Amino acid sequence: MAATAENILAFSELPLPDALHKALNDLGYTHSTPIQAAILPYSMRGRDCIGKAQTGTGKTAAFLLSIMSDLLYCPLPAQYQGEPRAVILAPTRELALQIASDAELLAKHTNLNIHCLVGGMDMQKQRVGLESRTVDILIATPGRLMDFMRQKAVFLDQTEYFVIDEADRMLDMGFIPDIKYIERAMPTKRDRQTLLFSATFSKDILALTERWTNEPYFVDIAPDVSTTDRVQQYLYLTTTDEKYDLLKAILEQETVTKAIIFANRRDLVRKLHEQLGKTQHKVALLSGEISQDKRVKTLDQFKKGVINVLVATDVAGRGLHVDDVSHVINFTLPEDPEDYVHRIGRTGRAGAEGKSYSFVCEDDAFLVDDLQSFIGEKLVVEHPPEHLRPHAHTGG
Repeated sequence: MAATAENILAFSELPLPDALHKALNDLGYTHSTPIQAAILPYSMRGRDCIGKAQTGTGKTAAFLLSIMSDLLYCPLPAQYQGEPRAVILAPTRELALQIASDAELLAKHTNLNIHCLVGGMDMQKQRVGLESRTVDILIATPGRLMDFMRQKAVFLDQTEYFVIDEADRMLDMGFIPDIKYIERAMPTKRDRQTLLFSATFSKDILALTERWTNEPYFVDIAPDVSTTDRVQQYLYLTTTDEKYDLLKAILEQETVTKAIIFANRRDLVRKLHEQLGKTQHKVALLSGEISQDKRVKTLDQFKKGVINVLVATDVAGRGLHVDDVSHVINFTLPEDPEDYVHRIGRTGRAGAEGKSYSFVCEDDAFLVDDLQSFIGEKLVVEHPPEHLRPHAHTGG
């Protein structure tokens, strides 16, 4: 069964436990996003669901509200250590930590225990968290969950809910054998509820959904290109040599509360971080080579405004939720048009206006064509305005 979601609904219309209504009120959420409106009426009735949806569509709350609602309405008479009732798998540490953070906010007025297991962070601390209490919702990256399963610290034979988030990225990152191992340790697909989300659906993903879900309800949410409605997009034609001066001019002349600067390569991100470190901005670096603890700390400082410019690779493009980012600057255009939508979607969030600047070299023209086709709108590539051109600052 397939559906496309166009409507939204008031959360007050959903038969959620009072504790969840209270948390939603605290967060200022009164109405659902389209994917929540499409999935919740089915998932809350216990139906397996497959969502074709991008990051930023509200899918995390869609599966969390459904799971938490059921856990609260159907408490267990007895629960044992290391036996989670719900397991949520995410491909990256960032995404797993973000889901855990969202879950804590929604579970604020409940007694549900949420625990996160991710690689690259202190394993002993994670073990203590598992051994000190029972766990209702376990959020994990596949590799780290398998580590704990092999150590007999986690048992999945009582799992009632299984969520696979960003299945396409799981496939790209080679995690499918791990997920198969994890899934085999659970009750059969008829004896648990499975929710699977993916931004794209290849033949391989469709084969996996058949294997892991039972008569699923399918929801297709168009790419959230609508985020671009709230983002003023500027594409400036420039040379490689002039890019840094143009970047500096934008940061100096615009009212920048928080900016994320994206580049495609780690070495370029490092160089930009070093150069911008000499300006008045408080700059930090976010890329795959930064340790997990450092990344978490950096994101926290960025959210609090201690840092106001983040230089990042696409590791930060997805799943980075900071509401008051005023500017996104694509120092290099991404090769995948979907990454462009993810990047510029970091601004213009929560109803705010945002600006994105993309630097286009002479040889990037074909990327612009692909972008236009993907987002379905004409993008004007122009020369930077006079006041942003290098000679405007050097007097030459």
